[in-house]
Amino acid sequence: MEWYILGILGALLTTFGFVPQILLMKKSRSAKDVSIVTLYQFSGGVLLWALYGIYIRDNIIIAANSITLITLVVAIGFYHHYNRS
Repeated sequence: MEWYILGILGALLTTFGFVPQILLMKKSRSAKDVSIVTLYQFSGGVLLWALYGIYIRDNIIIAANSITLITLVVAIGFYHHYNRS
């Protein structure tokens, strides 16, 4: 197996890593057990990775981290929506 394929598989797994959490928040209409610090920390990290991917012109890094950032923005939106006072 080529390393390129491993990179793609790793990117897919991490890219959609927060989707189960998003689905759970949506289903339960609650985000009480979700750490907003973790969501913001991961968002910052994947933003930096996406920028690095742009710098080195690596489409896998750019795509994976851009999609991950979008899912994290959705998760952050749900977090704030379900934790309104």
